[in-house]
Amino acid sequence: MQIPTVTKLSIVIPAYNEGKTVHLILDRIKAVNLVQNIQKEIIIVNDCSKDDTEAAIQRYIQANPELNVRYLAHEVNKGKGAALHTGIQHASGEYLVIQDADLEYDPNEYNLLLAPILHGDADVVYGSRFMGGKPHRILFFWHTIGNKLLTFLSNMFTDLNLTDMETCYKMFATKTIQAIKLYENRFGFEPEVTAKIARIPLIRIYEVGISYYGRTYAEGKKINWKDGFRAIYCIIKYNRPYKTIAFLLLLFALFVWLLLWSLQIV
Repeated sequence: MQIPTVTKLSIVIPAYNEGKTVHLILDRIKAVNLVQNIQKEIIIVNDCSKDDTEAAIQRYIQANPELNVRYLAHEVNKGKGAALHTGIQHASGEYLVIQDADLEYDPNEYNLLLAPILHGDADVVYGSRFMGGKPHRILFFWHTIGNKLLTFLSNMFTDLNLTDMETCYKMFATKTIQAIKLYENRFGFEPEVTAKIARIPLIRIYEVGISYYGRTYAEGKKINWKDGFRAIYCIIKYNRPYKTIAFLLLLFALFVWLLLWSLQIV
């Protein structure tokens, strides 16, 4: 078992209209003391925000010159996935973690994700909102059902047993994720990257329980029902062809059975 050397963790933050919270999440990241004196590289990608996100970030950088912050900006809005593509390609740490610019996820839990890696057990770690005893804000029933359904469908294709494929907190070996060609520009990033990571020979994927401080749409939540349908499309598109064919045949058989049942033939 080879124990990886980790001297720097890259924290990739996609930001779109997060002027009210981006400085708060940066405060929380600043306050985190990573184990083994691992240094932090913060990469913020502003996806052409329409509010004062850019000004808020620039003020923070000027007020905290000791922080290793790299600011990148898209000239047009491309989507969260596209912002992640940009941030990932600019990461220089041995490992990287994805961090939303809102306050739904707690940076204090980076060390939880690092633990299986530093023990030499994991190459990729997902932070699951649905396992463990961490705090979890009670919100949207149908969002929870949707997340679990998407995770179930993803697991069918990847043959993984994840509990939370849609989680923001994903930690990767930087060279591994940089070597993967990613296409999804919006929230399809999650099923696409999961499908492609799962195909890497001998990859070791772990999950750890994390807390979740979800927000409402009034508080700035952006994902919607259309993104759920896109996620299903991505699950089918980016997984192995024979599994896609099997799944489509299963759906067709189910449709035929329902049709026959409705006609009282079966």
